[in-house]
Amino acid sequence: MSVTLAPSGQKMPLVGFGLWKIDTRSCADQVYAALKTGYRLLDGACDYGNEKEAGIGIRRAIDHRIVARADIFLTSKLWNTFHNPNVVKTIAKRQLADYGLEYFDLFLIHFPIALKYVDPQDRYPPGFYADGKSTIEYENIPIQDTWKAMEDLVDCGIARNIGISNFQSSLILDLLRYARIRPAVLQIEHHPYLVQQPLLDLCAQENIAVTAYSSFGPQSFLELKMNKAEQVVSLLQHDTISSIARKLNKTNAQVLLAWSTLRHIAVIPKSNKQARLEENLNCLDLHIDSEDMKAITALDKGLRFNDPHNYGIPITIFA
Repeated sequence: MSVTLAPSGQKMPLVGFGLWKIDTRSCADQVYAALKTGYRLLDGACDYGNEKEAGIGIRRAIDHRIVARADIFLTSKLWNTFHNPNVVKTIAKRQLADYGLEYFDLFLIHFPIALKYVDPQDRYPPGFYADGKSTIEYENIPIQDTWKAMEDLVDCGIARNIGISNFQSSLILDLLRYARIRPAVLQIEHHPYLVQQPLLDLCAQENIAVTAYSSFGPQSFLELKMNKAEQVVSLLQHDTISSIARKLNKTNAQVLLAWSTLRHIAVIPKSNKQARLEENLNCLDLHIDSEDMKAITALDKGLRFNDPHNYGIPITIFA
């Protein structure tokens, strides 16, 4: 199953494999296993620090004729330190070279903030801090200038689609006023504890597809020792989710993923276990009735985990 992107008309799979927090030592093997299992959407980013290794896994799968390049939908992201329009194309080419591929299917602005440029030869990926330690320095670059450079990526064939990540409604409405090529996708944190329905409604109204990350809510953040994640009931153990999962003879994870895909929101879970890879992909077989869908949505707490402040980084994005 897939969602059709505007304006390109390209189809993006509804279930993908996310590369966030995948160790470089295992990344190639995990990407290869995901492609062999049947995943066709891969979601990466410069900031994840594993694009070279992901590329090795992709090319191995291509060499073994498990997939062709045309079968894969590859997403990556422009990091905050590269918003200067003079470097957008250069860094996108660098990222493609790391993958060993010729184009991205989707290239996103990772966060709507421009930070001081960091030379990739000095530090890569650069992270949030200008000095690599504790100093935040912004650059005076509006999203409009960065977006024009993103549009150039489509014009020259580096990216087939462009989009945004972690943008809120006001920024999206502003971007739509000047965009020559409209954003195809918005990627956001989305799970039953953070539904963001008005933002989803805006995207539907403007024909912008949505990709959800952190579909299991606090689960992705427990290993980061985040207090917010430790202080709420895990969605993988929540009574409401568990009850629906038992009724359907499925796992809590499959229910959480299907809650999104049934509303045509793409998901990008990851796992290093083969059985879990297969289960996550098979969420597309689920049908959840309307009452149970409403019960899951009713768990909304407006609880966001992936906020720089939660990591001790003094950057305000979601206020």
